[in-house]
Amino acid sequence: MYVPAHFEENRREVIDALIAAQPFGSLVTRGPAGLDANHIPFEFEPANGPFGTLRAHVARANPVWREVADAPEALVIFQGPTAYISPTWYPSKHETHRQVPTWNYMVVHAHGRIVVHDDENYVRGVVARLTRKMEAGESVPWKMGDAPADYLTQMLGAIVGIEIEVTKLVGKWKLSQNKTAADIEGAASTLLAREGDAQRAVGQAMRESAPASK
Repeated sequence: MYVPAHFEENRREVIDALIAAQPFGSLVTRGPAGLDANHIPFEFEPANGPFGTLRAHVARANPVWREVADAPEALVIFQGPTAYISPTWYPSKHETHRQVPTWNYMVVHAHGRIVVHDDENYVRGVVARLTRKMEAGESVPWKMGDAPADYLTQMLGAIVGIEIEVTKLVGKWKLSQNKTAADIEGAASTLLAREGDAQRAVGQAMRESAPASK
């Protein structure tokens, strides 16, 4: 990933927070047919290892878990909020007209090696922890115990666990840090006034990442 110096995000607490908030990642691997991508939710344990550990599961019918045995190197992409930026939101555009459209975003690339866990206890633990996290906001959270035991065993038998020891984390926060403070605030305030959650999140992040605020 191309990361100009002014868009680098190296703070682990910031990177870890994005993965925790956006656990649905894109797993990129190389198989016999070339590059492959699978989109799955991940459990992230940031304190397990120098850069943390990712855990997930895939369908047993998905060939990826067999293919990575010969090519375990993997990349997982966690995409945060994104927003289109119009040049008309920059005050300087109306003075010089020297601005163009762009797109602001926050993203983390997690590099590592995959280990396959074809083990019911492992996948049961992964599913249980992911379920507790994702159901936490429900008024009546669904629990694995809500399903009949034989059905649950059947479903767990249809998936395979994977674990990725993360060897490198790369964060890119492209939030107009290369613009003037006035232009950053002009675009940020426009996004914050809009209704979309992602647009407001990008607007807030632009304010927080403005060079003067660091």
